[in-house]
Amino acid sequence: MSNKYKFKNPDGIYFISPTVVDWVDVFIRTIYKEILLDSIRYCQREKGLVVHAWVIMSSHFHMIVSRKSDTLLEEILRDMKKFTSFKLLQAIKENGSESRQEWMLKLFSQHGGKNSNNSKFQFWQQDNHPVELSTNEMMDQRLDYIHNNPVEAGYVEFPEEYLYSSARDYCGRKGLLDVQLLE
Repeated sequence: MSNKYKFKNPDGIYFISPTVVDWVDVFIRTIYKEILLDSIRYCQREKGLVVHAWVIMSSHFHMIVSRKSDTLLEEILRDMKKFTSFKLLQAIKENGSESRQEWMLKLFSQHGGKNSNNSKFQFWQQDNHPVELSTNEMMDQRLDYIHNNPVEAGYVEFPEEYLYSSARDYCGRKGLLDVQLLE
């Protein structure tokens, strides 16, 4: 396995991009975005996750994160992905108005069957692609990338208009998550 995408510095600030298998557009529904947000809030409150920037897109999310506890970032993210996998699959199964339910569950089941790390379903791709942001230039580049993702996707005209992003926080408004701004 490649060493390129690893959490090498336990006290570093990292850019991560967890992605749904096959880039399935799960997060087009508010209920699924709220499950992810609730899990992030829990990890902030209980596990020491520090969120510096974030955005939820339709099939993935990006975050700039660090930690303020003894729990390693890879452990926090592993637990968050495991929990959200369970909760999101449960929500998809129970959502009677989910028109893509059968297709999504079949796809997640197929991926789960191919991966010995899962019992039945696989929701997230295995890697978070962590990149340590060791310079101000790298932080600025990733921060711009995160906040401009919804603009590039055509969701909004200006980054701060997108509700599921920390762009609001960086414009002096309160967003949906607690964010420790990068300076």
